[in-house]
Amino acid sequence: MRQDQLDGLVAFVAVAEEGGFSAAAVRLGVSPSAVSQSIRNLEGRLGLPLFNRTTRSVSLTEVGSRYLERVLPSVREITAATDDLGSEGDEPRGLLRLNVPRAGYMIALQPILRAFSDTYPEITTEIVIENTLVDIVGRGFDAGIRFGNLVEKDMIAVKVGPPIYAYMVAAPDYLERYGIPNEPSDLLNHSCIAFRHITTGQIERWEFIRGGETFELSVTGRFIINDSAALVQAALDGLGIAYMINGYIERLIDEGRLVRVLAGWSPALPGFTLYYPDRRRVPLKLRALINFLRKDLASPTPHVDGVIR
Repeated sequence: MRQDQLDGLVAFVAVAEEGGFSAAAVRLGVSPSAVSQSIRNLEGRLGLPLFNRTTRSVSLTEVGSRYLERVLPSVREITAATDDLGSEGDEPRGLLRLNVPRAGYMIALQPILRAFSDTYPEITTEIVIENTLVDIVGRGFDAGIRFGNLVEKDMIAVKVGPPIYAYMVAAPDYLERYGIPNEPSDLLNHSCIAFRHITTGQIERWEFIRGGETFELSVTGRFIINDSAALVQAALDGLGIAYMINGYIERLIDEGRLVRVLAGWSPALPGFTLYYPDRRRVPLKLRALINFLRKDLASPTPHVDGVIR
């Protein structure tokens, strides 16, 4: 085997998985021109084009797809071996890549990031916000965060973040104008802000539970949103009653900007889970994050005011 046969393979895999030279450059921490040159050199050695290039997109050729299928397992093994060696140092360091949904970032990660960064200045944390499930191994992530019921069985899973419940909330001025619902059935006479799931395309049904009674409602309203941050803002703007998870709206309730209603009917939901591949040794950088998240999980849950039952 010639020495230069491995040159450019990491860049090739990154471009194929990210779908572009710029995104691959960000992932690898180099310039787009460096990635482009690596690919040109690799194609020159092979004597075959690996990518179809236009001004707007990059895609694998038929030959490129077959080549990726053959080299990807080996590149992953080499990367894992390098990561394992890098984790043998005394201090956690290096690039820690995480894939999380927006709510997972706000609820589980954001509260600990400042302290985590101050404690481990040699770790660079890259967080990719995606609400859809992705192959974290294939995309080169160290770990992901999702609701526990969505994590594959072959992953190592660690519970993170506070207990999760479904809250019904609205702005004070909305409740002043339209009244406070006393029973879930009252919501049928209110403007409710619906949420459409990106992965399934379905509009979320609102679940209620009290004692042994459990049921769902298909609420109605003039607004349908598919982003949790936009859902919060719509509730703040007085557009209606929203159904959302706790964890990052308590501050808005404490400040009186949102009011929780029907609190006695709130169901418990699957909490967030950090997950990563089943490896014999966990890199120190990931272990440091897991320990931080576990410490945060053990912290007492703050009291939440502004509740109407």
